Amino acid sequence: MNSLASHWLNYIDGEWCDSDRHLTVNNPGNGEPLATIAEAGIADTERALVAARRCVDSRALSKVRPAQRVSWLLAIADEVRSVAEEGAWVLCQENGKSLSDARDEFIEAARYFEYYAGMADKIEGASIPLGDDYMDFTVYDPMGVSVQIVPWNFPVSICARSLAPALAAGNAVIVKSPELSPLGICMLIEAINRVGLPRGAVSLLCGRGREIGAHLVSHPSVDQIVFTGSVPTGQSILRAAAERAIPSVMELGGKSAALVFADADLAQLLSSVKSGIFFNAGQVCSAMSRLLVQRDIYEEVIESVVQLAEGLKVGLGQDDSELTPVISAGQLDSIQTLCQRAVAEGAVVATGGEAFNDRAGHFMRPTVFRDVSPDMCIAQEEVFGPVLAIIPFDTEEQAIEIANGTEFGLVAGVFTQDLSRAMRCARRLKSGQVFINEWYAGGIETPFGGVGLSGFGREKGQEALYSYVRTKNVAIRVAQE
Repeated sequence: MNSLASHWLNYIDGEWCDSDRHLTVNNPGNGEPLATIAEAGIADTERALVAARRCVDSRALSKVRPAQRVSWLLAIADEVRSVAEEGAWVLCQENGKSLSDARDEFIEAARYFEYYAGMADKIEGASIPLGDDYMDFTVYDPMGVSVQIVPWNFPVSICARSLAPALAAGNAVIVKSPELSPLGICMLIEAINRVGLPRGAVSLLCGRGREIGAHLVSHPSVDQIVFTGSVPTGQSILRAAAERAIPSVMELGGKSAALVFADADLAQLLSSVKSGIFFNAGQVCSAMSRLLVQRDIYEEVIESVVQLAEGLKVGLGQDDSELTPVISAGQLDSIQTLCQRAVAEGAVVATGGEAFNDRAGHFMRPTVFRDVSPDMCIAQEEVFGPVLAIIPFDTEEQAIEIANGTEFGLVAGVFTQDLSRAMRCARRLKSGQVFINEWYAGGIETPFGGVGLSGFGREKGQEALYSYVRTKNVAIRVAQE
């Protein structure tokens, strides 16, 4: 597959819809326009809301036997797999990521629907004993209309991550796709469309966040908000949600630390550094953006990490490069600005620190900072790029203090051969997930979410399903004195 459509549409109430306004999607690899997509406005958003509310009120998804939702979700998984090759090419071109990573994203999306299909008929309540005169039980009702605002870094898999459990629980969903990378989600929704869900069960809108995003999160028809993105945007959404006490799931990024002790397996560590900070050009909310290294091996680790960074294959996603472009010129500027601030504060550039000026597109050099102190901007602020800050420590206590010394708490890691130490650290690290001896250990089965400014609520795993239901208790008097 080496071509894609020049113009893409929104999906509202079971139909693909154009608009009199269009957004341009650029190719990060060369900075040139790739395609256009219909820009949804307020009228489009209202139509999607009406359709979703009609679907919820008719109980088209929730009144059927759960086995029917199982069947739908399994069919969706099959359809998504069938477009994985074509979808990977589209995602690679619009997003910049490697072709193999884009393919994996579609396969992971299919797995989400498969995984939650296995749970759709197991959302079971409980009987509560209150004595012979009463019958009491709980049931789980769907939230209703779920608005899901998807980021641009992993648009297809993150969309599926929330959409699959929402549908499994019987909700209607409005997906707001990212302006920078919306095309892969269109292919995901087209695959879903072929399964024949009730009208209004899923709608897809691509528009500007400040217009349709703001309209969605403040609308009285909305029963739930799911958001992955920046802290300022998440805080703005939460202010709107607070007006009506709307339940929300928030995943807002991180500044995650890996603790490297002197007994760590260096080869194991370097493999994790490669995936932890350079995968997807570092545009990962759970990236290994801080490497805390025990002073005994500090110089050795720096030398090895710099060698790794400088040896990465840099290039276009379709060439399956190891370091691909960042999403936009604006993102590249933001990364370079933070690097310049780090230098001004006294951090030392071990390698990188600036963009590739001899390449078309938005390529940032793989960057490693050394001699970083915990209070520097590069150790406190999310960069969202291929930039690693290496910080020395002497004792376990000091390492824990530095790791917990930001406002974020998404993931953390520990590299050591001492299991007792690893478990001590895991208990004390302020994060929603801890990786031991492998960054990104786990999978779609493991709950994911943060604390502090990294947000709240959990995606993935069985736990996520209960973010999409409300618990209702029914108490019955069955006997009279």
